[in-house]
Amino acid sequence: MNDFLKNAKQFAGRVPFVRDAVALYFCMLDEQTPPWAKAAIAAALTYFLAPLDAIPDLMAGIGFADDAGIVATAFSTVLAFIADQHRKQAEDFLNS
Repeated sequence: MNDFLKNAKQFAGRVPFVRDAVALYFCMLDEQTPPWAKAAIAAALTYFLAPLDAIPDLMAGIGFADDAGIVATAFSTVLAFIADQHRKQAEDFLNS
């Protein structure tokens, strides 16, 4: 998943849900996040990184629609484990 942060930085400003995806990433790294939540996050972030999925990311305008749905579903599923520190880490990373 190290490539995730590199790719997220490239998508920042172009993909509206990148901040949530990066917060999920930092939540996944947290030792207090349960294994099932880490697995859900890893699956969602892997899907987000995959260039070929249900709607290819290269399709102008709609390419990230399916990715947004997957990330939003993962985010709402593990919301109880996403701490303010994860959101701050995401904000700090994207603003660095």
